[in-house]
Amino acid sequence: MSFKVNLCKSLNKMFPLPVHPFNLQNQGVKTYSEWQFEKGLDTIKFYLEKVSTDEMFKDKVVLDIGCGAAGKTLFYATQGVKKIYGIDVVERYERDANKLAKEKGLLPQFQFVLGDAANLQFEDGFFDSIIMNDAMEHVDDPMGVLKECYRVLKPGGRVYLNFPPYHHPYGAHLSDVIGFPWVHIFFSDRVLTKVYRELVSTLPDGKERINFRISKDQNGQDYFSYINGMTIKRFGKIIKATDYKVSYYREVPLRGILKPLAVMPLVKEGFVKMVVSILEK
Repeated sequence: MSFKVNLCKSLNKMFPLPVHPFNLQNQGVKTYSEWQFEKGLDTIKFYLEKVSTDEMFKDKVVLDIGCGAAGKTLFYATQGVKKIYGIDVVERYERDANKLAKEKGLLPQFQFVLGDAANLQFEDGFFDSIIMNDAMEHVDDPMGVLKECYRVLKPGGRVYLNFPPYHHPYGAHLSDVIGFPWVHIFFSDRVLTKVYRELVSTLPDGKERINFRISKDQNGQDYFSYINGMTIKRFGKIIKATDYKVSYYREVPLRGILKPLAVMPLVKEGFVKMVVSILEK
């Protein structure tokens, strides 16, 4: 395995790293929550081809699933929400989220919730809108999460959901230290977990990154537990098994020039940048 590990590391040196918020935070450029806030509009831009920000947020009670440090959640709060809740399983994000909320004067409209989106502690019909930006590929129980969203949505409420499919060039979500596109297609989890451990070992937050991404399976082998391998095909099957009405659906190609590949059934999984869907109760 050492040969494959070294080969992966050598190939990785040939590719520049994409800009990544973890690295920006380490460099003192900006915090993860600040980066999220700045990118807030980008996280909803594909929905705006179909709906307005007022339809999504104005005077609405909103849930943001997989909010991270809640910078994007707080951006949504600036769009006239009545109340917005950001939920995540990472405990340390709560401090950063509340700090930024205070700085932005948004504490009255915002609440961080530490918890599992497949077991929401809200009553039926509580929310007008639910946002799942880059979250569907991370949750342990995608169907369970969507069922919970359906339960807590008001009639006519919507789930705004997007995610990069697993076979996307950076679908393994390792681009904080691995810039090699489609690396997870060429190397196994066993190799990549070892590579990842080695590459982050000298970073100030290396231990946090490892704990965040890697767990051990029942056989004691490392695997990437923070990602569920969500593909376009799998997502389609899940949605068909729910009670939602799909009011909007789009598969966004990596580049305009690659659009022909992004619609070809046999290869499109690797050339779609984002799956975008609006689901209605």
